[in-house]
Amino acid sequence: MIPLESLIERVCRTEHGFKDITAVADGLYVDQSPEDNLQIATTLLEHEKRQPRCLATFLLGRLAAKSSRSLHILRTKVSKDPDWRVQEILAKAFDRYCADVGYKKALPVIEDWLSDPSPKVRRAVTEGLRIWTGRSYFKDHPLVAIRMLSQHRDEDSKYLRKSVGNALHDIGKKYPDLVRAELKGWEITDSKAAYTYKLAKRSL
Repeated sequence: MIPLESLIERVCRTEHGFKDITAVADGLYVDQSPEDNLQIATTLLEHEKRQPRCLATFLLGRLAAKSSRSLHILRTKVSKDPDWRVQEILAKAFDRYCADVGYKKALPVIEDWLSDPSPKVRRAVTEGLRIWTGRSYFKDHPLVAIRMLSQHRDEDSKYLRKSVGNALHDIGKKYPDLVRAELKGWEITDSKAAYTYKLAKRSL
């Protein structure tokens, strides 16, 4: 396994954006064995600085399609990371997993993550798959995406509800009638659902 000091030094220079960290993760994925990359990722997740943890999360996303352990670590450990940037990359990592295995084939995992007790795990799905109807399978089955998202309209987590509302807003740009029909059935006297509704209806 390669020494990590130079990698950590490089990624820690990144203050904004993820482009260089993504490039480092892609390089590791190509140059190192899956076993070594998993060890690198689990080591970096323990680092006190966020950039190495961001790198680890990108790397786990690359590994996840062929490594159930990597997917499990994303769900159980990365989702608990307190840094919002790591959570953004978790969403990207989950989408990478779905793209690599195929969105239709990933449906059971998508549904399983959406039923997780952690709102951060659920949000990784709602945010990661945006724009949902730009993804294969969902572009041909927009109602599936709309209904999956709508189930989370009244979540306690505003962080999650914002993602759900924005995702429905995205879909509404292309499928306004479908989103409008869904929203008509919502009970919006509840303030949580009303918040999501307000975000979702912007494109209608």
